Amino acid sequence: MKRPLRHLARFILIGQYTGTRAGAIASASPDPAIGRSYVDLDRGVFYRLAQGKAATNKRQPPVPLPKRLLAHLRRWKRLKLIARHFVEFNGVGVLSVKTAFKRAVKLAGLSGKVTPHTLRHTAATWLMQAGVDPWEAAGYLGMSVETLLRVYGHHHPDYMKNAVEGITRKPKREQSNVVTVGFSEGKKLKGDKPAQ
Repeated sequence: MKRPLRHLARFILIGQYTGTRAGAIASASPDPAIGRSYVDLDRGVFYRLAQGKAATNKRQPPVPLPKRLLAHLRRWKRLKLIARHFVEFNGVGVLSVKTAFKRAVKLAGLSGKVTPHTLRHTAATWLMQAGVDPWEAAGYLGMSVETLLRVYGHHHPDYMKNAVEGITRKPKREQSNVVTVGFSEGKKLKGDKPAQ
C-alpha cells in the first residue's frame, strides 16, 4: 500500500469542515443505506444521523456542506477513489480511525491529547473566531447554543465587548422625572424646572 493514511486525510477534511462526530464521518456514504450517514452530493447536504438509527442527545442534524468540501467529495466519487464510504481503507469502510489518527499524531510530532474529536473542537473554535452567529454555529455543529457559548464563546470577537467598552464609559446621569409642560414666547412658565 503506497498511501496508508489517505483514508485519514479524507476523514480529517470532513471532520474539520463539518465538526461532525467520528462515527458519522466513518459511516458517511454517497449512497443512502440503512446504518450509514448519507451525503447527498446533488443537494450538498450531509445527513449525519445514520438511516434507521434513533436520534439521541448527541445531536446529528443534517448540515449543508461548504463548497470546497463538497467539491472534494464529488471528485472522490467521480474518480472512483471511494466505493461505498467516503472513508475507506483498502476499499472497505472503517468503523474507527483511532489507530491511523494516533500514527498521524506521532508522525506530526504533536503533543497532548489529540484525538479525532479534536477536529470537532477546532471547527467550533473556527466558527467562533470567524464571528459566526452562535445560534447558526450551534445548529451547524449539532450542539446547544449554551454548550457552544460555555465552551467556545471566549473565541468570538464579541466576547466581553460590552464589558470592555463599558469599563471606561462614564456612568449615565440620572434623568429628571420632571416634565416641562411648555414655553410661551421663550419665557418659562410657572412651576417649570430647568432640564438637567
